[in-house]
Amino acid sequence: MTEAQVLEQITAIVQRMLEDKGVKAATIEADTELLGGAINIDSLDLAMLVRELEDVVGHDPFAEGFIEFRTVGELAKLYAK
Repeated sequence: MTEAQVLEQITAIVQRMLEDKGVKAATIEADTELLGGAINIDSLDLAMLVRELEDVVGHDPFAEGFIEFRTVGELAKLYAK
């Protein structure tokens, strides 16, 4: 899956999470910060996002340990192959 495709998946998952919370979906770009930024997700939401990405993409970039990321684009790069 390309980085752009992973970015689309992240956007869809985050927007669904926000809709489930009754929060208006935000515009999500590659430079959007995942926590503390324009989108209203918390650390539990982020953990669920990572888990769902593993299912969609088929691999776990954190299998060897934590890799720091801050933005949607940085997370997409970790999952792109």
